[in-house]
Amino acid sequence: MQGQGQDGFGGTGAARAARQHSSVVPAVVAGFVAVLVSYSGPLAIFYQAAQAAQVSNAMFASWVWGISIGAGVAGIALSWWLKTPVITAWSAPGTALLITLFPALSLNEAVGAYLTAALILLVIGMSGWVERVAAWVPPGVASGMMAGILLPFGMGAFTGLKTMPLLVMCMICAYLLFRKTSPRYCVALLLATGVAVAWMSGTTHLGALQLELAVPQWIEPAWSWSSTFSLALPLVLVTLTGQYLPGMTVLKTSGYDTPVRPVIAASSIASLAVAFSGGITIAIAAITAAMCTGRDAHEDPRRRYIAGIANGGFYLLAGLFGGSVVMLFAALPKELIATLAGLALLGPILATLNGVVAAHDHREAALVAFVATASGTSFLGLGAAFWGIVIGMIACRVLHGPGAGRASKTV
Repeated sequence: MQGQGQDGFGGTGAARAARQHSSVVPAVVAGFVAVLVSYSGPLAIFYQAAQAAQVSNAMFASWVWGISIGAGVAGIALSWWLKTPVITAWSAPGTALLITLFPALSLNEAVGAYLTAALILLVIGMSGWVERVAAWVPPGVASGMMAGILLPFGMGAFTGLKTMPLLVMCMICAYLLFRKTSPRYCVALLLATGVAVAWMSGTTHLGALQLELAVPQWIEPAWSWSSTFSLALPLVLVTLTGQYLPGMTVLKTSGYDTPVRPVIAASSIASLAVAFSGGITIAIAAITAAMCTGRDAHEDPRRRYIAGIANGGFYLLAGLFGGSVVMLFAALPKELIATLAGLALLGPILATLNGVVAAHDHREAALVAFVATASGTSFLGLGAAFWGIVIGMIACRVLHGPGAGRASKTV
């Protein structure tokens, strides 16, 4: 009768033994699709950041190399060590934050801020204070800041109607169709649609694409108070609240009791290593993680870690050929990139706005943080994200009292 006992994931021991012999192909496919979605949406935002920074394609290829190698190595190591599908990626909210700071922020200062953020995250992770530090900021205020960062990019999805109406309208219609019929692969299918329409209308130059290796470039870091408060500290906050907390929640709801300490430690070390090539903070993924932790990845939960290893392997491959990835984005119309990035962010924007509305005991302060951040205003050399958090926290204390926001915190 022992063979009939339930395992930790709700199956019998006999069934688990049978599943262990099932094919690993679904896990490999899940890892590939997760990488494809990351390169379809978040990388489009990163490309916009590179354009705002006015860097060369070779430098952006170095950025792509950094984030891909960092995410790949961290994901493979963690998935193999913990035997859990740990999907890592670069900080998507952080890349959106970058666009608001370039070109006033120098690339050297950005690298210095990456290093500062990685060190802070490493200390927080090793101390075991992840949830405690994240809960220091009222959740509605944190959601308001993130919504304010992402909102301009969501609106940017529709500005291309002025210059390329056919392309943008086709992508909007495709987004609605794919969100209804295939939400998991919506972003990847949206990219394919945009490329097809651009190619048929003669507004892209895909014929010039070729395999090209990425060459990492060394960027000397520089530190300043402005970059620390405008980029490093907001980057820590959005990475904790926008990636680590929801990412770990995905693992837990999928049945994996994964400790957060090794995940943050490995990701932070990877972040430190790739920062000098322009790679922004590496963290556990929140959106694409769900693709590799469910039954679609593998029937046996104990074999789904293969999806994490495959995901890391595809990241490494894409990072090595980062030059080709850059050539692809450079060959596409800027309206396509803006529309793709904006539509891909509609889901995260909705989630953060829901966080603002759900802040029952400090909703007005959350709204203040949202509006202040969305304004894009800088003051005293500090960006809107910093002021959104500061003003939002002050508003929370003044309007709602010192205890507001604590009822919904996770400790």
